[in-house]
Amino acid sequence: MSYVSKVLQPGETAVYETKISWAMSIPGLLLLLAGVVFFLVTLILLGSPLWADSLSFGIVGVALILLAIEWFQRWTTEIAITDRRIILKKGFIRRDTIEMSIEKVESIDVNQSLLGRLLDYGDITVRGTGSGFAPMLKIKAPLVFRGHVTGLPATPSGAEQGDN
Repeated sequence: MSYVSKVLQPGETAVYETKISWAMSIPGLLLLLAGVVFFLVTLILLGSPLWADSLSFGIVGVALILLAIEWFQRWTTEIAITDRRIILKKGFIRRDTIEMSIEKVESIDVNQSLLGRLLDYGDITVRGTGSGFAPMLKIKAPLVFRGHVTGLPATPSGAEQGDN
């Protein structure tokens, strides 16, 4: 059972859930590819000397560690929007959570690099009345996230806001 489903209040429903983007695996995947290519090139050109095998297996090992760390961060991070609040949970043994009432949201900042725009990931900072919200880094589909927050009614009664 996910953290978000455990903390939902009676009558509260999850509107949108997201994760850290898969694009965060790119450095590990590129390093893995480099290790495999280096191994194959040295196998073909040099007959696979011990130093080349050791170096290529070292590169692959580092790549696998990077991929495991990224997977674990992605697996242990939950980001959700309910009809009442925004929830961010990070961590496995040590858990860090941040929650903000939808009514307290003043603005949502979305920052995307060129690569982020191409691969649909970015950083989001939710700013609330009287407090800030830790940035949510490298989440997938940040504009969809913002759209879900801004599309929710500002009052619990469900009254619609006027167009700006």
